[in-house]
Amino acid sequence: MAVNDLASATAPGMEVDPAVYKTLLESTLAIPWKIDWATMRFAYIGPQIEPLLGWSQESWISVEDWASRIHPDDREHVVNFCVSQSVAGKDHEADYRALTKDDGYVWIRDVVHVVRGEGGEVDSLVGFMFDISERKRIEHELIKMQKKLEALSFEDGLTGTSNRRHYDERLKAEWKGAQTGQHPLSLILLDIDHFKDYNDFYGHIQGDECLVRIANALKEIGIRPRDVVARCGGEEFVLLLPETNEAAAAVLAERCRAAIEGLHIRHERSSCSAFVTASVGVGTVIPPFDSDALHFCDAVDKLLYAAKQEGRNRVRSTISA
Repeated sequence: MAVNDLASATAPGMEVDPAVYKTLLESTLAIPWKIDWATMRFAYIGPQIEPLLGWSQESWISVEDWASRIHPDDREHVVNFCVSQSVAGKDHEADYRALTKDDGYVWIRDVVHVVRGEGGEVDSLVGFMFDISERKRIEHELIKMQKKLEALSFEDGLTGTSNRRHYDERLKAEWKGAQTGQHPLSLILLDIDHFKDYNDFYGHIQGDECLVRIANALKEIGIRPRDVVARCGGEEFVLLLPETNEAAAAVLAERCRAAIEGLHIRHERSSCSAFVTASVGVGTVIPPFDSDALHFCDAVDKLLYAAKQEGRNRVRSTISA
């Protein structure tokens, strides 16, 4: 592989000692290369390729060697893109995972320049490979951090359930989906009975511990991936249940009530039980096309209020259609 071929391609008309080019090209971290278009064979590739990927300089003979050393998950789209851009005579860049000789991979950015002959036909491709593994690692960490921040923005800081913001967004989406598909949507509202008295008597630290235990119990009820358990107020929780009929929602609401009472958290200031309990309202609707969720939520909230008025620690349910 002749370095002066690459030099002539990259600097036409300049009379510079090829040894100068060789020194410059082989002293940089970027890996220079040249491919002859007619034969699709490497005219040159820098010796830096071996320390980076483990493949010897002499083993890079044709574009087949380049393609076969691209990660299988990247190979097809990268090869197709580079070929199409080269045929069109367009300079281009491609990021991909290059396989190492020891079965690992390195993230590469290939910057490609199309060299044309006097008649305008493609004569060769010249370019540089750059190791961008560290950049990709940082990008990956940033994406993970962004996802974590997004998750935290939808999470109640105390209980780990969804917060009101997440619940509102999911309610809006599930309501629209239920309207379109004309399938049932259920809602369970729970309010911890006499929780202000609990906080006043036991203190806010123990009150927070109580809420955390209740949230954990609700999350273990048997929630499906699309279901939402959210804390929507100081002591109020809500369960959003897509594609859940009235009978199933009523059963789940009773399980929630029983699970909270079953924690046996002492509550000496409660007038309805020796333990912490919850009043529950549950409703189900197949949303009409000309409605929004507000009326439905108000109806379920009235059921919760009725459960409180009837003595607390109970479930109040009715059919909405």
